Amino acid sequence: MVTVFLVEDNESARILYEKLLTMKGHKVVGTASNGIEAVELYISYFTKPDVIIMDHRMPLKNGMEVMKEILQIDNKVKIIFASADTNVKTLALSAGAVDFIQKPFSINSLLDSINNISLAN
Repeated sequence: MVTVFLVEDNESARILYEKLLTMKGHKVVGTASNGIEAVELYISYFTKPDVIIMDHRMPLKNGMEVMKEILQIDNKVKIIFASADTNVKTLALSAGAVDFIQKPFSINSLLDSINNISLAN
């Protein structure tokens, strides 16, 4: 079981990811719908999640800004960057994301990414 923090502004997508990840045996420890909420929630976690699934385009702060802030707090956190904007792929990976999945993606793509990260630890 991998603990996951979901950062996604689209409520339908957030609910879907949470249900599917839970059905596949993972534990979603929290969700955030904007960049500021994501940073605040991450800071508040006593036990940090194993993986963060990070959307790029969000209100208040985008995923790149949030990822950089969180990596300053904990440079060992594993972030899967998820975006339809493939122009940010190289930037996201060079800034510290461990994987990039292009939206729309299949649940198997997401699960494979999570499993690959867990096996690497």
